[in-house]
Amino acid sequence: MTIHTSHPFAENERVLGRQLRGRLGNRVSLWCAGQLSEWPGGLTVSSMLVVPGEPWRVVGFIDPTSELASTLEETGRATVTLLEWGDRAIADMFAGLTPAPRGPFKHAEFRQTDYGPLLAGAQTWAAVEVEDVCEVGWMQQVTCRAVDITIGADDTPLHHVRGRYAQITRS
Repeated sequence: MTIHTSHPFAENERVLGRQLRGRLGNRVSLWCAGQLSEWPGGLTVSSMLVVPGEPWRVVGFIDPTSELASTLEETGRATVTLLEWGDRAIADMFAGLTPAPRGPFKHAEFRQTDYGPLLAGAQTWAAVEVEDVCEVGWMQQVTCRAVDITIGADDTPLHHVRGRYAQITRS
């Protein structure tokens, strides 16, 4: 885990591609793989797609040096949870932005599924199986088959826009 010493979107450190991506605005998700009884992998992911088809696909762009990348390689399965506004602190821990003594899985309640740890109380999530992994730029593009999808209320979705969390309200 890396704790960043500076904000990745600070004006003097901006990269044009990062600025462009930041202006897209993305829903924040938490990808988890492995067993809670061991050392599971988890990562906050905002760069992802949900692609229609039979079956549906979930495509995420994952840091290849992350614990999640190595755990996904071992297990071939994961849970993908769409985070809510109240999950900001845990999102920062899994992103490596704030300290998580003993690891981020110790700072929230998780339950074990056949696909990996799932944040307790998760409203909207998918169980996925890895179909393909390839390098794209500095990231791994992980394409997964959605095996099971659970849709919840989604009242307070957590979004990430221009380096900050945003609460999008419905009208």
